[in-house]
Amino acid sequence: SSGLGSGIIMTENGLIITNHHVIDGATNITVVLESGERYTATVVGSDEQSDLAVIRIEAENLPAATFGNSDAMQVGDRAIAIGTPFDLSLMGTTTQGIISAINRDIVYDNRIMTLIQTDATINPGNSGGPLVNEYGQVIGINSMKIGQQFEGLGFAIPMNTAKEIIEELITHGRVTGKPALGISGRMLNAATAAANNVPLGLYVSEVYPVSNAYKNIRP
Repeated sequence: SSGLGSGIIMTENGLIITNHHVIDGATNITVVLESGERYTATVVGSDEQSDLAVIRIEAENLPAATFGNSDAMQVGDRAIAIGTPFDLSLMGTTTQGIISAINRDIVYDNRIMTLIQTDATINPGNSGGPLVNEYGQVIGINSMKIGQQFEGLGFAIPMNTAKEIIEELITHGRVTGKPALGISGRMLNAATAAANNVPLGLYVSEVYPVSNAYKNIRP
């Protein structure tokens, strides 16, 4: 199977920003430039939690994007989304709208992400592409659209949020310093707790051997 997404050329020597879900599980990644040139890409780093990834192609003198300050955006500011919806024949599709919200909390894949909301049309294939301001500066990374039955509900990762993560991916290949409890488990409802004669709350099913939680288990 194959998939389609978009990306943002970060540096002239081939670093490209995209979404984690665009390249997740891919065995081969091909980057097609607007000129039609094709390159095989390698993954520099990827982070599922932030839905960000950095890939690299072996190329020089690429037209790198200019990045803006997403914190300076206000509701009502112009927003322009660029991407490749549907297939490569629609590469570079540009849609225009406004910023509908600058810090909308959205539940995505069982985690909360704080995103820019825009009514600029974002379709499947736009993921990983740029959301730019009226000056052509990238202020967000298009990430998702809510519901196929709705229009004008697009969301982008703010550039100021993404910068630190992107730097970590380039430097370490992953995001370092994430806090982790070191356990897995599930919440027990009252009926399940009573049936098993255990307290109501979180049932710990596993403690990971390489975690601090495991190191601090008392015999």
